[in-house]
Amino acid sequence: MTTLSRKATIYDIARLSGASPSTVSAALSGAWKSRRISETTVETIRRIASEQGYSTNMQARGLRQARSGMVGMVIPVHDNRFFSSMSQSFEAFARDRGLVPVIASSMRDAAEERRIVETLISYAVDYVFIAGATDPDAISALCDAAQLRHVFVDLPGRGAPSVISDNYHGARLLTQRLLTDLTHSDDPARDRIYFIGGVATDYATSRRIEGFRDVLAEAGLPVADDQILTCGYPPRRAMQEIAALCDRLGGLPAGLFVNSLTSFEGVLGHFVGLPPGSFDGSVIGCYDYDPFAAYLQFPVHMVRQDSHRLIEEAYRLIDDPQPGLTVKEVEPALIAPRTIYAGPFGEHG
Repeated sequence: MTTLSRKATIYDIARLSGASPSTVSAALSGAWKSRRISETTVETIRRIASEQGYSTNMQARGLRQARSGMVGMVIPVHDNRFFSSMSQSFEAFARDRGLVPVIASSMRDAAEERRIVETLISYAVDYVFIAGATDPDAISALCDAAQLRHVFVDLPGRGAPSVISDNYHGARLLTQRLLTDLTHSDDPARDRIYFIGGVATDYATSRRIEGFRDVLAEAGLPVADDQILTCGYPPRRAMQEIAALCDRLGGLPAGLFVNSLTSFEGVLGHFVGLPPGSFDGSVIGCYDYDPFAAYLQFPVHMVRQDSHRLIEEAYRLIDDPQPGLTVKEVEPALIAPRTIYAGPFGEHG
């Protein structure tokens, strides 16, 4: 069997052995008996692991008996106010406990996310927070095999406690505000509120869409399919989508619900080419918060997720584990237009 030129991971071992990643983790960690995995499968996995030079998790499990005094956190990206403020809070709470925080970004790449967690395990961190997890099941398999406490933040996971924003409630608040401020014209297509940004299958986006739809349905305004423009998160995609929408409508819609700051960045990329009068009669909201929005030439309603409290609650679950797989929801806040300062530590640093 050919040895891999790079450092092997459990996913390489899984591919070569034909077993699942969780089975590989259990075989290498010694938890295979409780999983009722056959000895033949375990021997095959361990042989392949040895041939590939894989030993990180076995070493980490041995180190699990001692505390390293380090705690890890994985975030999707650093250049995002929400996640950067979250990492600041994580660091502050860790230092208050006399611990050394280690923070890394996965760039929203599932393989990189797993590699970071494997590396944190090899350094015997005391526990790990995973924010915006791309593949929570795989992360839990790794952490369980290494007997490592972990908690998911922002997006839920099935294998560990989770602390998330109440995305449904936040979307309802923002949609209700937009609906209250909505003005009407003689064009039915432009009189509607459009939702732009995100991925429809993502947990947070799907809950926001649900809240958006429910508020409008309750007002007797059922949402048509073409009102939901889930174009992903890249700013360039959002800029293309809003440009196409404006071309189709002959101008800005009466209402716009932008699903994230990254999508809002793309929307602004199109807005900068519009004359000031283009915004008359339109109400705009963003499910995210940045104080610099107060300086825009048009008002923007924003939803601020409480990143500090999300981390506070996650530490509480680590310090005092609850029975079962707890999912704690933290309510976001609606921020009025032209508000510069809004939020606790970390949101405006």
